[in-house]
Amino acid sequence: MRNTSAIVMASCLVAALCSHLLAQETRTFTSHALTLEDAPKYPADFEHLEYVNPNAPKGGTMRLFAIGGFDTFNPYVIKGDPAAGLVDRFYESLVRETEDDSLTGYGMVAGKIEVAEDISFVVYHLRPEARFNDGSPITSEDVVFSFNILKEKGQPFYRAYYGNVSEAIAVDTHTVKFSFSGEPNRELPQIVGQFPILSKAYWKDREFDQTTLDPPVTSGPYKIKDFEPGRFVVFERDPDYWAADLPINKGLWNFDVIRYDYVRDDDVAIEAFKSGEYDFRAESSSKKWATAYDFPALNEGMVRKEMLRHYRATGMPSFVFNIRKPKFQDWRVRKALGYCFDFEWSNKNLFYGQYTRSRSFFDNSDLASAGLPTEAELKILEPYRGRIPDEVFTTEFVVPKTDGSGNIRGNLREAIDLLTEAGWIVDNNQLVHSESGEAMVIEFLLVSPEFERIVSPFIQNLNRLGIKGQIRTVEQAQYINRRNAFDYDMITVVFGQSRSPGNEQRNYWGSESADAPGSFNFVGIQDAVIDELVEKVIEATSRAELIVASRALDRVLQWHYFVIPTWHINSDRVIWWDKFGRPAIKPAFGVGLWSWWLDPDKNERVESYRN
Repeated sequence: MRNTSAIVMASCLVAALCSHLLAQETRTFTSHALTLEDAPKYPADFEHLEYVNPNAPKGGTMRLFAIGGFDTFNPYVIKGDPAAGLVDRFYESLVRETEDDSLTGYGMVAGKIEVAEDISFVVYHLRPEARFNDGSPITSEDVVFSFNILKEKGQPFYRAYYGNVSEAIAVDTHTVKFSFSGEPNRELPQIVGQFPILSKAYWKDREFDQTTLDPPVTSGPYKIKDFEPGRFVVFERDPDYWAADLPINKGLWNFDVIRYDYVRDDDVAIEAFKSGEYDFRAESSSKKWATAYDFPALNEGMVRKEMLRHYRATGMPSFVFNIRKPKFQDWRVRKALGYCFDFEWSNKNLFYGQYTRSRSFFDNSDLASAGLPTEAELKILEPYRGRIPDEVFTTEFVVPKTDGSGNIRGNLREAIDLLTEAGWIVDNNQLVHSESGEAMVIEFLLVSPEFERIVSPFIQNLNRLGIKGQIRTVEQAQYINRRNAFDYDMITVVFGQSRSPGNEQRNYWGSESADAPGSFNFVGIQDAVIDELVEKVIEATSRAELIVASRALDRVLQWHYFVIPTWHINSDRVIWWDKFGRPAIKPAFGVGLWSWWLDPDKNERVESYRN
């Protein structure tokens, strides 16, 4: 009787605690998904995604490739070179976006989501059936542990992204509450559900911030079957995957095995593809797309090669200045060097006319600024007059243009005038600073030899101004280490953007991230105005407000000349051995590769050809 009374009393205390934690004066709403649109694309009772075949057969192998090597199975810390394929299908999170609805997070590990109307907290209710691949349940303690360890020891991205999450509480075994600080952020309840959920039991006796080749306990559709560092990693579909029958997964993850073979460089990779050593590749090089695939299997219909239109925001592909270096701290120097990049000549002679010049940090979306600021944008920008470039208010931002002939004398005259204003002079054919005597030397840090042919003409134009340009191409691990330590003059980066920018902007442009090793603030920006503009993007309460705030931020970033915009393309260039079935509908924001399946008849035809 005494034990029974104790159990009843304990149960009452737990119930009271839960009630206290969840009880709020603020009203809440509950949903199967959180969206930044007017409504999710898929209702609560949807049966499957639009871009899948729910009856797709399971089986077979998808063979892919990767460049370089790997030394860890933990992709969430800055140390090490993680194996390919870990992020896509290794760990589940509380919500998952789909390839045709990028502004919505659908309940994954969480079956139900409860949000305060004033956006002061969100409560995720976990599915009781959610499991790790060792059979142990996914609990709220695992969620809280994952959130805290990622903020504490994970990549700097997590600290910036979740900077306004004040607390994560395990209310009960299957209920987690996240409380928020600062101004209301309509994106935060959704994005706080995006981090990978790790097994607390697995990591309790391990160092999370160290490299590891112990296959971890995970929760996704695949687990590691076999590997050899530097050579291959093989994933096998988990036959006991707990979420296989959820509507969001029907028709996905159809291959029994996914294998990545590592090769030395991309030229080797192309030859391996043509000889049938792997099945699918996305081509990033315009030259290779135009010239490298004239081979019998393509001409005889065994291989398919297509450009698949996408509607993703392309962000800002660019040459990035490291303004931690004194030579790049004057905006006139940065603007001058932009005149030396001849995109039109490069597009005609190097890129086979495949690209469009980038201009905005939010290109290929309605978030990109154009023309002069609108009245709504001016309401944001006017308080900063005198603290941001005057041109923001008076002049449409454009990138330098040429006629594509290679004769850029006019642009070089503009450049030398700006450099002279900034205190640089030509002495004995070398550009030097008139006071310090420092010579202008710029090292371009590259990870791919493919980019050398693109940077070399740029360097030739720099040389005409007396600037000594150098190319340093290093292997992947060294590149990652130098990039994380901001040990470079210039690098090439794509600042990727979603259709709903938010907290990640702090990691791109925020002052706090400028000196954080491994952050994405590759430029080194520390500017109070930009910090405030980033917060206006984050705090936007509607789509209309978000568009205005993003355009205002875009204009200020543009006129500071932090980067030299390069180019983008609004299609995915993909080539594959024609052994797969594909759904009738392709998702708007991706290729939909994991909705493909092995077609037995096509596979037999291809394998007969290969043999």
